[in-house]
Amino acid sequence: MSRWKAFFIQYLRRSSPFTQALALSVITFCVILPLCCNQLLYSYYFIKSMYLDSMSEDVLQESLQRGQDALRFWQSTPTAMSPKFSDITQHPELLVTVVTARRNEGRDFHYLLQVMQQLSSIVGGCGERRCAEVLLCDVESGPQENQDAKLLEAHFKVVRHSPQEQQNNWGQINTFEREKQDYVFCLRKGWELVKPKNMIVLEDDALPTQEFFTVVKDLLSRRFSLHTLYIKLYHPERLQRYWNPEPYRILEWVGLGLVGATALLLTFPYWNPCSFSFSLSASHLLFFTLYFMAAAELLGRHYLLEARRISPQLYAVSPATECCTPAMLYPGNASLRVADYLDGSFCIKGNAKDMVIYQMARTIPGERSHSVEPNLITHIGAYSSVRPNPSRPKLL
Repeated sequence: MSRWKAFFIQYLRRSSPFTQALALSVITFCVILPLCCNQLLYSYYFIKSMYLDSMSEDVLQESLQRGQDALRFWQSTPTAMSPKFSDITQHPELLVTVVTARRNEGRDFHYLLQVMQQLSSIVGGCGERRCAEVLLCDVESGPQENQDAKLLEAHFKVVRHSPQEQQNNWGQINTFEREKQDYVFCLRKGWELVKPKNMIVLEDDALPTQEFFTVVKDLLSRRFSLHTLYIKLYHPERLQRYWNPEPYRILEWVGLGLVGATALLLTFPYWNPCSFSFSLSASHLLFFTLYFMAAAELLGRHYLLEARRISPQLYAVSPATECCTPAMLYPGNASLRVADYLDGSFCIKGNAKDMVIYQMARTIPGERSHSVEPNLITHIGAYSSVRPNPSRPKLL
């Protein structure tokens, strides 16, 4: 091994910078990264045929175990011993509204019970006062009850449609419009009950991270939050890559490459174990900028974002992206404005509530929307309550 290393270093010393750059690229992108990243789900090197099925099954089993643990937790927790989440104070600093409906498939996973158990454990981490008040909005309008929501009635305040509203809504509108109307109902109900200063709406399969409320508190302390319609707290990991239509990510990508290239070229005069002959010239700076950009994209931007969890101040805020609303922060009275905007639109396939909200923020004068990265929730809902499901869902 040492003979090969000595031969390689001797070869590099006698080679031109172009040959060195070519050798470095081949070793990095054809050897090192494939070996290191073939099991990283959001890397370009991920080998689906080898790992996707087993990883998907492992995640399903972990979620199933968490669901069963959560079921036992809530069944065994006496009402007298649990925190009084059902006693919601007026005008709280933050209200978390969890929107839930009965699932025909995946009921054994008990997504709602997982989410509420996590909220109950982290909501007390802000000192003497709770981080937020918690409201459960059960929008099930079918003939069968949402059993998980029924179990939580002893611990949390639960609101539901009136029988008249259920009769009017059930079976007369498409799935996407009904989902939108349920969302609007929960937005307005939360505001009517307690008049919160800020509101978060979580779907019942949005599992908050441990640092959830710490980061939300930091976001609300930043000036931009006073002038935004909403802040997305989640974006699908598979859509977080640099190579996408979001202009700010291109700037971030180029900036990362420039910083990495400059730092490396400034280091070479003091530490150069492979005897590279690169210098701080324009051509070498361009090569290493592209080198670091390619490495970051192929590795996966998602994994670089995870480093920002070191501190709440490092979480990145950027213009909002289109997809998905499992976790949304509405500062001030923005929840009422969103409810009004949604009321003025009819949702169909291809124009669901997430697209409507996104387009409203882009087209209505004075409105802005933002997104925070990395994600503040884990989307655990392998089985949807409103859309068709495969027999065994996959991670990708």
